[in-house]
Amino acid sequence: MAEKRQSGLSRIRSRVKATIKSRFPGANMDYCLTCGLCASGCPATGIDGMDPRKFLRLLALGQDEEIMNTDWIYVCTMCQRCKYACPMDINIGRIVYEVRGLRPRDRRPRNLQKTCDFQKTSCSTGISDKDFVWVVNDVLEEVRQNEPEWADLEAPIDRKGAEYFLNQNAKDPTVSPEEMVLVWKILHEAGVSWTYSSKWWDGANYCLFTGDSEDFEATVRAQVETVNELGCKYYLNTECGHIYYAVREGIKRFNIPHRFEVISIVSLYAQLIRDGRLLVDPSWNSDGLKFTVQDPCKLIRQGGGDSLAEDLRFVIKSVAGEENFVDVWPNKSNNYCCGGGGGALQAGFKDQRRRFGRLKFDQLNATGADVVITPCYNCHSHIMDLGEFYGGKWRVTHLWDWIVKAMVRK
Repeated sequence: MAEKRQSGLSRIRSRVKATIKSRFPGANMDYCLTCGLCASGCPATGIDGMDPRKFLRLLALGQDEEIMNTDWIYVCTMCQRCKYACPMDINIGRIVYEVRGLRPRDRRPRNLQKTCDFQKTSCSTGISDKDFVWVVNDVLEEVRQNEPEWADLEAPIDRKGAEYFLNQNAKDPTVSPEEMVLVWKILHEAGVSWTYSSKWWDGANYCLFTGDSEDFEATVRAQVETVNELGCKYYLNTECGHIYYAVREGIKRFNIPHRFEVISIVSLYAQLIRDGRLLVDPSWNSDGLKFTVQDPCKLIRQGGGDSLAEDLRFVIKSVAGEENFVDVWPNKSNNYCCGGGGGALQAGFKDQRRRFGRLKFDQLNATGADVVITPCYNCHSHIMDLGEFYGGKWRVTHLWDWIVKAMVRK
């Protein structure tokens, strides 16, 4: 009798594991050797009494209540450093994604869910398509009037047949439109054929971080259809890690037909410099400002890998001087997550997020750099916060700031 009760309890308590296996057959949860490599390299280890190995063991042993009630799933950024280290290639980040999706909507972090809901009708910050078009045209006109040398600058919208479709993180037109201008100038100077769209222009996809596959897929499909209609050859992702990953992963996961290649603007920067279409001169840096870099997890480890990380370093050295670049360690695909991605910034849990980021702060601080390049909006915001909180003396910037500073007009 006791054996039957135990058997029934096991079936009840293993529902989460069974559900994840049905949704993601490649989870490999039962392959875990309990070696601890995942936990040893994870900055979230120990936060809220959890780590990747413990999380996986609780799941494997059917401890559904603890799995479904821990907020550690929102401290984990799904950065996949655990998977990178795992000898059995267990996709713990994807498992965390699935567990997030099993949370009822009213038990998910409010701001994270709100951001997902926004983007289903407009964009991740809630501004309308009409407002986006107005901001672009207004800022463009202002630049043309105030900077005579850029009187012919363009910011095309809905230009069919352009070679590159450029997505836009909604943060810029919402709160910092001047950032968009720097990218326009780079593309203009290099003679790149590009366009925005008046719809689905925001490449962000925070439904990826709520674990809601239906909304994740719907957003990617709408973005893909928009670019297909414009007939662009390349989907050009701006300096943002999660957008690059979300579009590529969404196309692959949901088998979405597309007629373009997704590339990072970092790779385009490198190509344009190597081909001589974009001329840069590091001699402006006569004071020897030292630069280091954050490798965004979604852009590098889960995206273009070490080759894209090399492009990133090539561009920094080209604009600031090779002798002025100080790399972090570990780096490239093995770099530490900063703790701001994966929806962590939107989810809240500030104390846990800062504890997660202490490892990143110490790593960056050890370089002695004056500038930290972060080609990702979430990394940018969180590393700024880490610097202010822990007393960092470096400046956090995007890559485009320094390209324009070093750019030589033809």
